[in-house]
Amino acid sequence: MKKPWVNIIDELKCSGGLPVPELQRRLGGSYMGIKDQCEALVKQGFVETWRVPRSGVGRPEIMYRLTQKADQLFPAAGTHLSLELLEASRQLFGGTAPERLLLQYFKQLGESWQPRLAKAKSLVEKATLLSALREKEGCFGRCKYDPEAGFRIEEFHHPLNPVFEVYPNAIQFELRMLEELLGTKVVRREIPGGRAGPARVDYEVLTLGVKGD
Repeated sequence: MKKPWVNIIDELKCSGGLPVPELQRRLGGSYMGIKDQCEALVKQGFVETWRVPRSGVGRPEIMYRLTQKADQLFPAAGTHLSLELLEASRQLFGGTAPERLLLQYFKQLGESWQPRLAKAKSLVEKATLLSALREKEGCFGRCKYDPEAGFRIEEFHHPLNPVFEVYPNAIQFELRMLEELLGTKVVRREIPGGRAGPARVDYEVLTLGVKGD
């Protein structure tokens, strides 16, 4: 079971920022208990506050959001070492070596996950299991379903993002792996951050209700 402060970090990561009453509604517990946890995270430098004017009469509402320091709470998969090793492979074995290594990485990762997903009784269960497996690899996301948008995995953190920036073709290698594991078309969409929330990547499972382009 996650500690209360971890749940607060998770909610702030997904939302981009929330007031104490909304955190209390989502997480349960007492108002003061949630507020004390938030203030402790502020003192540690992982969370900061800002004020938002209310639509009606009253004082501005205090919001809590993650600081840049909180990035260290989410795994980065040894990014510096990974990039150095990929560059070394390029120098030793030629320009295509890094991408061939990344392709092999996702192939082996998919093969290791396949037996666990084979036990799923439905595509939704399979996609939910896949999201949990990705979380163990350092991704941070949640499964979402609604009648209009269908089923998707929303991810707010991926430890390989710095690798994807240097080797963008690896994004397609990973997407191919996801499609093979689920046995269906998956659409990857990058959602920019803004007032509606932080930046994220959506993996939409088309056969579960999402209309493609």
